[in-house]
Amino acid sequence: MSSTASSRSGSRSTCSAEGPHGVLAASVPMPFDLVRFAGTVLAAATAALHVRAEYRGPRWQVYLCKPLTTALLLGLALLAQGSGARYQAAVAVGLTLSLFGDVFLMLPGDRFVAGLASFLLAHVAYLVAFTAGVPLGTAPWLLAPYALAGAAVLRLVWPRLRRLRGPVLLYVAVIVAMAWQAAAGAWTLRTTPALLAAAGAALFVASDALLALNRFRTPFRSAQALVMSTYVAAQWLIALSVGPGPAAASP
Repeated sequence: MSSTASSRSGSRSTCSAEGPHGVLAASVPMPFDLVRFAGTVLAAATAALHVRAEYRGPRWQVYLCKPLTTALLLGLALLAQGSGARYQAAVAVGLTLSLFGDVFLMLPGDRFVAGLASFLLAHVAYLVAFTAGVPLGTAPWLLAPYALAGAAVLRLVWPRLRRLRGPVLLYVAVIVAMAWQAAAGAWTLRTTPALLAAAGAALFVASDALLALNRFRTPFRSAQALVMSTYVAAQWLIALSVGPGPAAASP
C-alpha cells in the first residue's frame, strides 16, 4: 500500500525505560498515539451526537457534527507518520472528498447526485492509495465477494433508480474495485495498516449498501444509525491505516 511493504510496517514509536539489569520495564506511547486516541474519542463523540440529532434534533447539530466527524478523521490522517507520501496524500484527498459528500447529503433539498459524485471520487483516491506497492488486479479471487454483493444490491434497487442507473452503476463498479484492491493489499502485505484499510473498505461497502437499500428499496427506522456507524468506522479505519504498525509475516 506504500512504495514498499516495509514503509507501511514500521514499529510504533515509544519511549522505553529499562530496569537495573537492562530488561525493558515500561513502554510509553509517544505524543502521536495520544493525538490519535484523542481524535478517535472526539470523532466517536461527534458521530454519536450526529446520529442522535438525526432522530431527535436539533437539526443544527447534524450540520455541525456530521462534517466535524469526518474533519477529525482527516486530521488523524494528516498528522500520521510512517506511511509513504503518496499513500497519505491519497487518503487525505479521499477524506476531503468524503467531507464534501457529507455536506451535500445533509443539506436541504436533493443533492444526492453531487454527494454520489463526491464519494465516487473519494473511492478513486482510496484506490490510488491502495495501489501503492500493490499492483492493480492482485489476488483476483478476492474480487468475487464484493462483485456479488454489488450485484445483489443493484438487483434490489434497480427498479427505483430510473435516471440514476448509470451513475449508480459506475459508483458500484468503483467502490467494488476499491474494496477489492484494499483486500488484495491486506493479502499481499500482511501488515496492520493494510488490514485496517481492508476492514475499512469492507465496512464502506456495507454502509453504502444499507444507504442504497434504505433510499431505493425499503426505508427502515434504524437506517441512520446503521449507515453512519459503519461509515464512520470505515473512515476511521482507513485514516488509521496512514501510519506505522507492527510488521507481519510476508506471504
